[in-house]
Amino acid sequence: MKNLFLILLIIVSFQFSAQEKFTFKSADGLEITADKYFSNTETAPLIILFHQAGWSRGEYKEIAPKLNKMGFNCLAIDQRSGEAINDVENETYKRAVENKLGTTYVDAEIDMIAAIEFSKNNYEKASQLIIWGSSYSAGLVLKIAGERDDIDAVLAFSPAEYYKKMGKPADWIEQSAKKIEIPVFITSAKMEKKNWWKISEAIPSEQKAYFLPTKLGKHGSRALWEKFGDHKEYWKAVTGFLDVIK
Repeated sequence: MKNLFLILLIIVSFQFSAQEKFTFKSADGLEITADKYFSNTETAPLIILFHQAGWSRGEYKEIAPKLNKMGFNCLAIDQRSGEAINDVENETYKRAVENKLGTTYVDAEIDMIAAIEFSKNNYEKASQLIIWGSSYSAGLVLKIAGERDDIDAVLAFSPAEYYKKMGKPADWIEQSAKKIEIPVFITSAKMEKKNWWKISEAIPSEQKAYFLPTKLGKHGSRALWEKFGDHKEYWKAVTGFLDVIK
């Protein structure tokens, strides 16, 4: 009986936390590392998860399995701009450094686009393709969403115009945001609203939502981690948005 319980526990854990590490190539040939969290059918909506500055795909170790339970398959990506979080090293960043490639926020955009192209080519049966960004990648997912017509929805956790020091205009993200027609969800720590409100106002989408926590909140997707007291508040907002667009 004890062995049967252990087997069932392993099956349940696999179903809701299935994780497979793999690689694919960016436009310049750099190998990108990703974690695959698939526990639903191949027609389930697919969310591509991009991490924040100095981090890795490990930002989503806790988040992706919960999205699985909600009916979404997920890919968590290592962009070349980052390092490590939650005991997960950013392998794409490590390769970029070894190959003397740029590792700024702006440099990471081609990795994000490569992840979208990879998903389109390999998971074409997914009913929706959703992109999700955190901090610097949150700004970039808004930019990408405004420039492509093959994205179904976008979620941005703490976006802002982070890219001026990299030679980009002060309104770089806002200019692309003006073309977003798909459903958009934006959230952040409470004090960060000023960083993205102008971008949000520029978005013409009729399905546009934002959330601010009751208390101070957290920066980026980590706001959803259970260790933070207001994570349930964030999850309620995210779930409400995803339920509407699914």
